[in-house]
Amino acid sequence: MPCDGFSCKRGFKNRYARDKASHGDTILPMNAFWNSFETLLGLGVEPKDLTFVQISLRGIIVFLATLIIVRLGHKRPLAQKTPFDAILLVILASVLSRAINGSAAFFATLGGGLVLVVLHRLFAYLAFYSHGFGILVKGKPDVIVRDGQYDFPVMRRNHVSTHDLDEDMRLDAHTDDLSKIRVARVERSGDISFIKK
Repeated sequence: MPCDGFSCKRGFKNRYARDKASHGDTILPMNAFWNSFETLLGLGVEPKDLTFVQISLRGIIVFLATLIIVRLGHKRPLAQKTPFDAILLVILASVLSRAINGSAAFFATLGGGLVLVVLHRLFAYLAFYSHGFGILVKGKPDVIVRDGQYDFPVMRRNHVSTHDLDEDMRLDAHTDDLSKIRVARVERSGDISFIKK
């Protein structure tokens, strides 16, 4: 239908206003959802003002997020095979607890936890392909008994007394006779392993 310049211009303005209103209709529910989410979790609230419900909901979300983050990593840190693995768990717990108690920004803290797990995985990957890097981040085993004889300098360096060694020998090697031990090592995890003659 032909139209003069004025009526076409007015039709364009009406269509623009209609599009703007529908766009605004989408944003308003999103804003309302975000505002209710902020209130529910107490985002932006002082830690001392958090309610029981807010801390509980934060704990549930952090628990689920941590489960996902750790599953993105691998199972070894949970076994704490080396100090390298134990350090991740200690720092991760410390960082993520801040998201629960409100002493740090909620989503930034979750992101920081993810970065720690990715860094741990990257170091584990590098340690797999580089033995030198693996020794640097995980350490190396030390022989403290060879052919039934103590190696006192290595034991001193690892802070293992003869009493500690005797106790582990009884518990793990099921013997109290050192002459029956061919090799005993302080492993990278800090555990002592025994190979009998």
